[in-house]
Amino acid sequence: MTLAKPLLALLAAATLTLAGTAQAMELTSPDIQSNATIGHAFVYKGFGCEGGNRSPALAWKGAPAETKSFALLVHDPDAPTGGAGWWHWLAYDIPASASSLPQGAGAPDGSAMPRGSVQHITDFGAPGWGGPCPPQGDKPHRYHFTIHALKLEKLPVQPGASAALVGFLVNANSLDKATLTGLYGR
Repeated sequence: MTLAKPLLALLAAATLTLAGTAQAMELTSPDIQSNATIGHAFVYKGFGCEGGNRSPALAWKGAPAETKSFALLVHDPDAPTGGAGWWHWLAYDIPASASSLPQGAGAPDGSAMPRGSVQHITDFGAPGWGGPCPPQGDKPHRYHFTIHALKLEKLPVQPGASAALVGFLVNANSLDKATLTGLYGR
């Protein structure tokens, strides 16, 4: 019993030291607040929605030192697809030197993305950002913006790969991640 108390104190001190040195990844946006309504400028234009379909600005920090690239996945798990949800943006091979994307980076031509980045086909059938557009009358959907720090410089995505396969490859090669969730209903 006399050893148990010093051992517990030592473990507690080690835990506090480790917790103080570990920095969790964080994803923020000046355009989207956590668990708040996504603005009209970022809503899809089509499928009955009349938004600006501009991707929000995003910034991240706290990636592990061994990060070789980043991937950004934006997914709506509440879409009425029978459980698969809806992919709104899939971008990968974002250089490890990047720490943000400007507003509008998700344009289909990719011209505002960091050099070498790839934007995959979304569930709207085109590359780049496709904003929120849930069915009329649905409760607000959740839009999960997740930045992944990857252990690979280039993700091994073959032409014609599904968005689900891209999501699988990202998760299989993720060192750490951070998520920001926005809401939208109509």
